[in-house]
Amino acid sequence: MPVKAKYQDVLDLGEKLEIANGEVRVEDGILKIKGEAKTQYEKNLIWDAIKAAGGNAPTDLMANITVADESVYHRHEVVSGDTLGKIAKHYFKDAMKYKQIFAANTDILDNPDMIKVGQTIVIPNL
Repeated sequence: MPVKAKYQDVLDLGEKLEIANGEVRVEDGILKIKGEAKTQYEKNLIWDAIKAAGGNAPTDLMANITVADESVYHRHEVVSGDTLGKIAKHYFKDAMKYKQIFAANTDILDNPDMIKVGQTIVIPNL
């Protein structure tokens, strides 16, 4: 299987996430990927996709993914059904981390139980 086809899901994810300054090329059978993710969370998504396609230490891929905004882990737009606990579980696998998310958003949130659809909240680096 050609190396680019093997990692097509990674390339598709990069487009979906709108990775900036993206560059993809194949040299000597090695896929070389370069780009800038908006946040660490998006960078982690790219690396998870790379590992899913090529294992933990792929020898047919080199990637240089940087992060544009290192001040936050991610920025999350609240959708219907979201709670800070549910959001914390999604990003950190621990619903109790909602307290850290609330603390990072006290400029827009007065109560951890009162988030609104459409709000963009900061998911802090922990």
